[in-house]
Amino acid sequence: MSEDWLTGPVLEQLNSGVLVVDEQLKLVYLNSFLQRHSSVQLSDAKGKSLFQVFTDVPEAWLRRKFASVLELQSPSFSSWEQRQYIIKLPHLRPVTSSSQYMAQNCTMLPLKDPEGRRYVCLLIEDATDAFVYQQHLQTTLQKLELSNRIDGLTQALNRRYWEEQLKLEVQRAQRYQQPLSLLLFDLDKFKQLNDQYGHLGGDCVLIELTARVRVLLRDTDWFGRYGGEEFGIVLTNTALAGALEVAERVCLAVNSTAVTFHEQSIATSVSIGVAQLDAVGDRAHEVLIGQADIALYNAKRDGRNRVVVFSAGETEFLLKAN
Repeated sequence: MSEDWLTGPVLEQLNSGVLVVDEQLKLVYLNSFLQRHSSVQLSDAKGKSLFQVFTDVPEAWLRRKFASVLELQSPSFSSWEQRQYIIKLPHLRPVTSSSQYMAQNCTMLPLKDPEGRRYVCLLIEDATDAFVYQQHLQTTLQKLELSNRIDGLTQALNRRYWEEQLKLEVQRAQRYQQPLSLLLFDLDKFKQLNDQYGHLGGDCVLIELTARVRVLLRDTDWFGRYGGEEFGIVLTNTALAGALEVAERVCLAVNSTAVTFHEQSIATSVSIGVAQLDAVGDRAHEVLIGQADIALYNAKRDGRNRVVVFSAGETEFLLKAN
């Protein structure tokens, strides 16, 4: 007894796509799922080339796949992670997605009819839910990774990540014998500013300072919040003269225009210490931070709102004094 009465209803009600082509890759069958989602009717498409009916399919890739299935009489599989879809079908999920098309897991099966004629059956499973879930997961992981690198208030790099990049850049500069400079700076009299305008006023100044400094830097520089009102800039492939020029621009950008907070003008300035990498060894980045920190201390001691370059002689004096 023929099982057409059984297989027909199953294929027509199956919530997956079923497509069959002959050896010339002409359409033999489309089930209701595919007809409904593609707006292609079997009565119109039967006997036509698959690539004439579905013009957007990856023809060269699909020909190779079908040829392999026919020749080897062995199934082949393509997941949505390898290729999001083979046939462009709109998904009907009420979900947010970067793609309007259904993600698909596709299986290609060899078939033979009772007369021995060979066919390929393409099964298309809707994998949009998995695709969207993976997108959301990746977005969440990216946000988490970003939060582990970025200071929440100023959006500059946080201290941990900034120091990691400084260490890597020091190693790179030593390996390729390139210059590297470091700027350490902080807002002058920040405690008084907080006392006068409150912490919200202080936060506003820190955010504005970050924005003003960021536009002065290259994509290859590393700008981070070192702690409190103190910041650091790693200037890659930059000798002392270039670092001094950047520091002067930073000083001017902060001091030239007051910050507006609740209709009040807050005058701001920074003191900056500049040092160029000259140490070697595993702790060279720590030495560089120490040198820039000494220069920053001297900038504050000399009256603030200025740039001071690290002096090796002074360093030796301070080390002996300690």
